[in-house]
Amino acid sequence: MNNKDEKLLIDLTSANGVPGNEGEVRELFKNYATPFADKMMFDGLGSVIAKRSGDKEGPKVFIAGHLDEVGFMVTQITEKGFIKFQTLGGWWGQVMLAQQVQITTGKGKVYHGVIGSKPPHVLTQEVRNKPYELSDMFIDIGASSDEEVAEWGIKPGDMITPYIEYRRMNDTKFMLAKAWDNRVGTAVSLRVLENLAAEGHPNILFAGSNVQEEVGLRGAQTSTNLVNPDISFALDTGTAGDTPGMTPKEADSVLGKGPQILIYDASMIPHKKLRDFVISVAEELEIPFQYTVIAGGGTDAGRMHLAQNGVPSLAITVPVRYLHSHTSIIHEDDYLNTVKLVTEVVKRLDKNTVEKIREF
Repeated sequence: MNNKDEKLLIDLTSANGVPGNEGEVRELFKNYATPFADKMMFDGLGSVIAKRSGDKEGPKVFIAGHLDEVGFMVTQITEKGFIKFQTLGGWWGQVMLAQQVQITTGKGKVYHGVIGSKPPHVLTQEVRNKPYELSDMFIDIGASSDEEVAEWGIKPGDMITPYIEYRRMNDTKFMLAKAWDNRVGTAVSLRVLENLAAEGHPNILFAGSNVQEEVGLRGAQTSTNLVNPDISFALDTGTAGDTPGMTPKEADSVLGKGPQILIYDASMIPHKKLRDFVISVAEELEIPFQYTVIAGGGTDAGRMHLAQNGVPSLAITVPVRYLHSHTSIIHEDDYLNTVKLVTEVVKRLDKNTVEKIREF
């Protein structure tokens, strides 16, 4: 991986942006995409889209990651200066305790904290053996009173994000960071835009990143209505099944074996012709890929395919270990092969090809 790609990934994962508060990530997207775009577009919720016309008479192709990461929101400040919070996105309580976080005020000032709870010394054996309730957790920011917290400018509604520094794992191709879900999909969207600006494409490309995916695929609905594409792709993350304890059913994806082509999830059955077309491109160019199923979740493609009169859609995802935690891991080859696959797919989506995909 070249330094430019790695810097993009570091910048995106280091930025903070939870559902409804994605501004910092959106600015990064705008700054990177503007040199390669004919026009920058925004829906009413804050999703960002870079339009680039290859063939102005060609079909409209929409590729999009999502800007937001799972995180939290300040809901209450206790008399002694501790922070109570609301989860944003799907969290499992076991991965939250004793983890560091950052609170960003409305004025952009960032405060450091840690998610705390009662120590085991004061817990009964019965309580120790049960999952700790989210409602009993709090954030310690080193304040002594609610007045001190107010002086710092922290208020209910402020954004709370996981804190961890990006790290390449021991000089390998494994890369550790927060927010791979879904800054890696956002990076793919940007890199494909840059590639096609240099190589050309027989269509009108809309490369974007949506808001509020983690709380119900909301930005995907509004952004796709804005673009009104002929074909759409959600660029997201999927679970990796290559760690101890995974069942054979769960172990269908391995880090380093290529992007995942989603053949089913709870929000969408992919368009068969589009799915088969993408698979044929991967096989033609010998780009490694993996099939995957998400029985209990979905991606932005779940809303994309229902926009307007219906849009042939597919999710292409990067496998990730430890999704929806502070510490998730990807493999750089999966990122690079996802960029390659999506670039080559879009290059082949000319008018005739899209018409054949869309005809019944």
